[in-house]
Amino acid sequence: MKAIIFSVLNYIVGSIPWALVVGKVFYNTDVRKYGSGNLGATNAGRVLGKKVAYIVTVLDALKGFVMFMILSRFDYIIACYTIIFVAIGHCYPLFANFKGGKAVATSFGIILAISVASLKSFIIIFLAPVAIWFLISKVTEYVSLASLLATFLSVVFSAFICDNYVTISL
Repeated sequence: MKAIIFSVLNYIVGSIPWALVVGKVFYNTDVRKYGSGNLGATNAGRVLGKKVAYIVTVLDALKGFVMFMILSRFDYIIACYTIIFVAIGHCYPLFANFKGGKAVATSFGIILAISVASLKSFIIIFLAPVAIWFLISKVTEYVSLASLLATFLSVVFSAFICDNYVTISL
């Protein structure tokens, strides 16, 4: 029963479309009608500027981070297995006709929350891929390429340093 409750809560929080909320509330703009039409930070940045991209990135990352930090206090293992629903909610949001973003920032928020327990894990699993993301996005100007490589490297790095197979399975 706890797993069902965690999954539903994670999905609902993941469904908050911050790019849409920030765009409509502060700019009276529906970002779905411009750029790629995606409800992620990259499209919000293309449509509304870099400042908005940073704000939406942080808000999207906080969805995963906050939910894991709260729910892991109740049951760490179930939180590990159900936190994926935050990312699913971001990709298929209940509040935006099931058309969302790619869940890159949300996933990194989850990874950050899981890795915070250990400084070594935090540096290798989170900070190194973020640094790689910045480098690749600046050099190539392809945010999608940077996101894919940083996410892949985060998983690869975690396989080398994590003793907890539940964490690696995420």
